[in-house]
Amino acid sequence: MIRKTSDEQHTVDRQRFPTDPWRLVEAEFSAEDLGVTETLFSVGNGYLGMRGNVEEGRESHSQGTFVNGFHETWPIRHAEDAYGFAKVGQTIVNVPDAKVIRLYVDDEPLLLPVADLLEYERSLDLRDGVLRREVLWRTPSGKRVRVSSQRMVSFTERHLAVMTFEVTLLDDAAPVAISSQVLNRQDGQDEYHVRSASLGEGFDPRKAERFHERVLQPQTRWGDDERVVLSYRCTNSGMTLAVAADDRLETDNAWDVRTQVEEDLAKHVFRVQAQPGRPIRLTKTVAYHTSRGVPSRELVDRCRRTLDRVTTDGVEARLAEQREWLDDFWARSDVEVGGRPEIQQAIRWNLFQLAQATARAEGNGVPAKGLTGSGYGGHYFWDTEIYVLPFLTYTSPRFARNALRFRYHMLGAARRRAAELSQRGALFPWRTINGEEASAYYAAGTAQYHIDADVSYALVQYVRATDDVDFMRREAVDILVETARMWEDLGFWRVNSDDNFHIHGVTGPDEYTTVVNDNLFTNVMARFNLRAAALVVERMREEYPDDYARMVERLQLSPAEVTEWSRAAEKMAIPYEEVFGIHPQDSHFFEREIWDLAHTPADKRPLLLHYHPLVIYRYQVLKQADVVLALFLQGHYFTPEEKLADFEYYDPLTTGDSTLSGVVQSIIAAEVGYHELALEYFLSSLYVDLANLHANASDGVHVASAGGTWSALACGFGGMRDHDGELSFDPRLPQGWESLTFRVAWRGTRLRVTVLPAAIELTAETGDGATVGVRGQEVTVDAGQTVVVPLDGHGPVRPGRPGLRALSGNRRDDGTLITATVPHS
Repeated sequence: MIRKTSDEQHTVDRQRFPTDPWRLVEAEFSAEDLGVTETLFSVGNGYLGMRGNVEEGRESHSQGTFVNGFHETWPIRHAEDAYGFAKVGQTIVNVPDAKVIRLYVDDEPLLLPVADLLEYERSLDLRDGVLRREVLWRTPSGKRVRVSSQRMVSFTERHLAVMTFEVTLLDDAAPVAISSQVLNRQDGQDEYHVRSASLGEGFDPRKAERFHERVLQPQTRWGDDERVVLSYRCTNSGMTLAVAADDRLETDNAWDVRTQVEEDLAKHVFRVQAQPGRPIRLTKTVAYHTSRGVPSRELVDRCRRTLDRVTTDGVEARLAEQREWLDDFWARSDVEVGGRPEIQQAIRWNLFQLAQATARAEGNGVPAKGLTGSGYGGHYFWDTEIYVLPFLTYTSPRFARNALRFRYHMLGAARRRAAELSQRGALFPWRTINGEEASAYYAAGTAQYHIDADVSYALVQYVRATDDVDFMRREAVDILVETARMWEDLGFWRVNSDDNFHIHGVTGPDEYTTVVNDNLFTNVMARFNLRAAALVVERMREEYPDDYARMVERLQLSPAEVTEWSRAAEKMAIPYEEVFGIHPQDSHFFEREIWDLAHTPADKRPLLLHYHPLVIYRYQVLKQADVVLALFLQGHYFTPEEKLADFEYYDPLTTGDSTLSGVVQSIIAAEVGYHELALEYFLSSLYVDLANLHANASDGVHVASAGGTWSALACGFGGMRDHDGELSFDPRLPQGWESLTFRVAWRGTRLRVTVLPAAIELTAETGDGATVGVRGQEVTVDAGQTVVVPLDGHGPVRPGRPGLRALSGNRRDDGTLITATVPHS
């Protein structure tokens, strides 16, 4: 599927997937990569997601329909248990599939892998959110049949999906049968089997856990000649689900319908005496409703009300609303690249995936794969706060607020988890659906305490960008206080040697280096968390005394605690090696041997699938950017020289085995002058799914990487930074790009930012205007005004890649040998 071109690092087979700036188009059908194309052509809205399986429902890599947060629980079986290990696993459930519409002509089924296809095109339209397919099929008896279909999951009706299926005989009459189904595959009993808790068994830890036993217990089944209903209850989690489907046939041909309803199958079979030139059009509307405890019979009533509204208003009204919703989304979210149509198409596909993963996720988090696959079990990670929320905060603030309020409602479970780990305050889970920690492998999971700071960072970023002080005063401050309490309790003072505040026994973002002391990313972000909590509490005391009093009473907060947060932040241990001028990833990182990545065979990547964790942990080798991520998020605390030295040291050690890494490396590469490398990393992230670069796109879209592509564009090439509530730009347009345009929502104003080779244009499209910085110059843009600021080059330009050269004989103050290397100068 991949091919290389002279001006792009990675792209796709353009004969099969032609370039279209507003559509993803498949011009030739292939059964060789069904898993990938099922992911790429998924449709969803953040609550309901449908994989891009073909309508006929037979040829598939993985049939999938998912509802955000709808999950089953299961006991985690540890080979050797210990106190505090996660006890209950959570896995998203593949719900009954309503996409199935099977076609028979002369009793011959349409089966795409063996069908004689005279014409074929499938397209995902990014402007109206509709998946379309056009097929011209020659049956075994030689009859030509045109089949047109559409599939849409509504952004405006959260629980609704709409499908159409139209069949026209072009030559001769023939009997036609269309079987429209709602099929429960009993949760894929022959596919799902629970694997053990160990990291390596199964074997890929990125895939979903699997079940031995039946998950969905039938509750209700009902049907007539237009509507069918099925409902279920999860065996262990107790969650309930109902699905209802209306089928309406329109044709001038003679026809009849038969209805069949069983525990795991509800279908309408339309039998048509089809004449040539007389279309047969089936319209199928489907509603899904779920709950953590509402009886399934009530959910059935909700499904009926959803479908009744469609009956009253009509499907065309829903399609028009979808287009209107997306018009507004693109007006505030589109990123335009001049002169690069293939890149433009890929950018919009990634941004569309963010809309599909987040728009209607209200009351839930954002799964790592959205609702496009079962990868990572449908869990929510810190990926959301660091990679997805910036896009939402600066383009769709309401969606960001919903995601943050979901974290707020998880606070009770986070408090319980902190207590279980003998800490005060709250500790958010590394991976979860229901708020409880679901990571069985603690070293690379639970030990990632940094998630507390990540949540706090996203929260503060949102409030500063939107001025949503009301949210902070009433709810969000509780997160800041409880996470600050956790950091102050977790860390300790080593007053006998350095009078600094240390944090030991944690894992940073780099999961190839676990349970370490003074991980730089963790300490830097904890410092941010502690300072932010102290500042917000003090501001509430001064400006909102009533809210402050209620908060103090609610959280039993004392002034002494706040003082201690500030003191711990001020004295936070930030590892730094004076001899090399480099920040160690942790206090002992430089004492490890360097992994020889250059001579590691390609078939041994990613490392986590081919080496025991203990082997990896002994080396200087990174799964993903760790220190470099800190350079981005807290860049105003590092000098340009430190950023360059750190980037040059860690870049050759980073495997990129995680898709979270490339976007961050791209941003910092652009900042320190490695412009070609910045573009290379950006493209590898942009095409991670479209070109299946990590060979696992079949498990679902890499949503965090999709969010990171926006950050790479806005913050890398656009040079946008938001440090301490000050918005600024220092752009670095890639060579050969005519322009880069993106939008930023900033305190009620939507700024359109256009980066040109020699200037940056700032336009206040909506709102009262804003004041920002451009390379140290303060620029005010009034409402409706465009300001053009000339640019004088891009700063240093460094060709090629950073390399490493070894140093020896350097020892620390305690006499230990430093075995690391430093970058070429």
